Amino acid sequence: MRRASGHAGVAGAALSLPAAEFPASKGHPESTDGCWRRGGASPATRRHSPPRQRTLPLFRDQRGFTLIELLVVIIVLGLLVGLVGPRLFGRVGQSKTAAARAQIELLGAGLDQYRLDVGSYPDGNVGLEALQRTPNVPNWNGPYLKKAVPKDPWGNPYRYRCCPGQFGEYDLWSEGADGAPGGEGENADVVSWDAATK
Repeated sequence: MRRASGHAGVAGAALSLPAAEFPASKGHPESTDGCWRRGGASPATRRHSPPRQRTLPLFRDQRGFTLIELLVVIIVLGLLVGLVGPRLFGRVGQSKTAAARAQIELLGAGLDQYRLDVGSYPDGNVGLEALQRTPNVPNWNGPYLKKAVPKDPWGNPYRYRCCPGQFGEYDLWSEGADGAPGGEGENADVVSWDAATK
């Protein structure tokens, strides 16, 4: 009986300790006497305090290009222009030569129609304008071209020689990009008699 009463007395003593002897728990800043510990924030302060925002830089690496990098880019672009440029220019020249051949064929068809109506090709003094305007000859039934007599793709007039021509019944040709007889590549003459022999 004494032992039981002894344990009860100890328990009663523990229960009767004042609240100040029990420290506040770590998770709560409030002390047992209603006071706030140092460093603790009230619920009102927590409620109205703005949230912290983490600001990240837009660009982690904002350094510019170095001189060496710029020189490398310029060298690469120069190599590309050196390799691709001549091919592009060569194709432009080839397309102009093909256009000159097509125009010579068109003019030749008009000259043939003129001869069927009039009986001969236009004289060299009259030239290709006889396909568009009457040269005051009988049986002219033109115009034999839908538009004015074109110039060659390089902006020079076509050469016409008749009658006869040196290489055929008439000679019709373009002197190419340089506007001079002969030449190679884009400067070569585009002539009607080569098409006639083919």
